[in-house]
Amino acid sequence: MELVKLETIKNALPESQLRHSGSWLFSPQPLALDKQTTKALTQLGHPLAQFQRASDSIYQRSAKGKLPNWIHQLLDAGKPGWMIELQQSQALRETMPRVIRPDLILTAKDGDEKGNSFALTELDSVPGGMGITLWLSRFYSEHGFDILGGANGIRDGFQNLYPEQGGRVLVSDESDDYRPEMTWLTEQCENISIHRAENHDPTDNEESIYRFFEWFDWQNIPHVKKLAQSPHLTPPCKPHLEEKLWLALLWSPSLKGIWEKELRSNHLKRLREIAPFGWVVDPTPLPPQGSLPRLDAHSWDEVAHFSQKERRLVLKISGFSELAWGSRGVHIGHDMPGNEWREQIEAATAAFNDQPRMMQQYHSGKIITHPYFDPDTGEQRMMSGRARLCPYFFTDRDGHTSFGGCLATIVPADKKKIHGMKDGILVPCCLE
Repeated sequence: MELVKLETIKNALPESQLRHSGSWLFSPQPLALDKQTTKALTQLGHPLAQFQRASDSIYQRSAKGKLPNWIHQLLDAGKPGWMIELQQSQALRETMPRVIRPDLILTAKDGDEKGNSFALTELDSVPGGMGITLWLSRFYSEHGFDILGGANGIRDGFQNLYPEQGGRVLVSDESDDYRPEMTWLTEQCENISIHRAENHDPTDNEESIYRFFEWFDWQNIPHVKKLAQSPHLTPPCKPHLEEKLWLALLWSPSLKGIWEKELRSNHLKRLREIAPFGWVVDPTPLPPQGSLPRLDAHSWDEVAHFSQKERRLVLKISGFSELAWGSRGVHIGHDMPGNEWREQIEAATAAFNDQPRMMQQYHSGKIITHPYFDPDTGEQRMMSGRARLCPYFFTDRDGHTSFGGCLATIVPADKKKIHGMKDGILVPCCLE
């Protein structure tokens, strides 16, 4: 293997630079992970796919009256009636998202800085970054690094979503920042073309469409209702599965027995190992003797008045909102003034019926060091930072879920939110 130079990276980039807005910091090498961490990371696909199936089963059973109504009512909040009806329809019963990307904060294992663990903060069914991850994986593979998923794992996984005759990718104007990388990704595949979602009028016999837009944007897409009816659309019209609320419901005491029946014990155990404890921010008053689990509070008003030390908590908009992606609508309790925290809790409880929020315990990423090139001088420097790992899993037409590759985003240690910012390093992961 060889450490690469900044000039080599820039010369190899596609003309589009793979992004419309902003850039990222380049590095002479990928992020190296040990064998144990690599194994844990690459084997998450099947448990996560089973979690989504179990979530769908719980939702559908609730909608049919076989489980408490509050479950589907919570997940249907704020969505139009036609969308709710469609995701409960028999026609879409077997459809599931076929691209799964968890957002995993790299943490210290049991407080040991030498060991690695993960904190699952989101499960994304319409993830960006696939094109960038493919390009980075190819580039560093060509320079001798043992990239997880190989040089073409993302390309192969995405290609396998489609039949031999191929299909289409639809990108909305709202998702336009990702169009360059999705265009480049489709160019690496066979018989897959990219189109503007707002211009697409689906035909009755059209198969295999990949949806790269969010359902909250449906009113800007003229033929969206016809498109949503297709069982060949992935991710399908099941917006309830795109709610972060599921990571809170995984811990709901009233659903404990249901999860134990829906999931194998080893899958449930693995999910609870990586998913921080979470809550639905539901303002319904508790009985006098009741309390919010692990918070030792009787109401969300009490949580709103927590001290800075007590509020190592993350408040998030669950989904179906333009603020539900890219770290927008995410509020870290101990990183903001007390009055702002109270305002956000009050806003969350007030919006419960239309735009539910969820809360998770805050898990701090472990401090790592990684080299990068100074964008102004080109000099190599070292960053002390925290990392988010985004492994991509693909479910083929036979129902097999496989690992395609992993993108690491490393940001300066003083940043509490980890996302693709201009002062963040983007690299693939490799075996140490």
